[in-house]
Amino acid sequence: MSHIHWYPGHIAKAQRQLKEKLNLVDVIIEVVDARIPYASWYKNTNELCPNKPRLILMNKSDVSDEEYNKLWKKTLEKLSKCDVLITNLDNKNDINIIINKVISLSDEIMKKRVEKGLLPRPTRTMVIGMPNVGKSSTINRLVKRAKTKTGAKAGVTRQQQWVRINDKIELLDTPGIIPTVQPDQAQALKLAMVNSIGENAYDSEYVARELLAILDKLYLKEVRKYYEFDENEELSLENVAIKRRWILKGETPDIKRTSQIVLSTFREGKIGKFTLDRAEEYSLV
Repeated sequence: MSHIHWYPGHIAKAQRQLKEKLNLVDVIIEVVDARIPYASWYKNTNELCPNKPRLILMNKSDVSDEEYNKLWKKTLEKLSKCDVLITNLDNKNDINIIINKVISLSDEIMKKRVEKGLLPRPTRTMVIGMPNVGKSSTINRLVKRAKTKTGAKAGVTRQQQWVRINDKIELLDTPGIIPTVQPDQAQALKLAMVNSIGENAYDSEYVARELLAILDKLYLKEVRKYYEFDENEELSLENVAIKRRWILKGETPDIKRTSQIVLSTFREGKIGKFTLDRAEEYSLV
């Protein structure tokens, strides 16, 4: 299986449910994965809920390339016409910046409410994004306690309720999950690499091979140092398995195990801090 497979029957329902939730809020917090900021960014958010203020968070910046974080921040701001923040959820200061930004984005909405004779109320917001980009973790940090269940599997949710962050913001405590249907297979492949697609939709060996190829192209020095390869050795799953002694009976390389470990070590940032998206590959420069 060399392609990412989708299940279209779920897409329309998921989009309808997301739109219903978005109609309840004043400001949208959209989370993308800083390692693949373009591939994990939903280009049609405005179509789901037009004319609502939106804040984009480039999450997982602690495991992405700092240089490209800055470049992609500028690019996403230009493309989305929204404010973009580079965030690391372990940094308390980042959480305070997010809260202050949401309040700022809702100023005009709250003024209009008062002008219409409506009573002031806290700004209502929700966190949306593709699976496993850090939506539930963002919610947990914002409310300062584990109000939502988090997990490595895509799409973990619970019954929704509003949580008061402070006297100016209320947050929907369930994330809005953007269906990861992606017609561009190159972008879909990157979503699989960062675990933003259910494991049943792709073949781990195929994704791991493609990941090694991308890393060897974009971060040759770092990835070869990690796997202890010199410049003349082929960086393949077979050779990684042999070098690490992940061998089956008969001295056969354990490709399944190697594929899983290559993917998990990348996702955890153990190989290095990498960004897989480049603006030029999407003709954005």
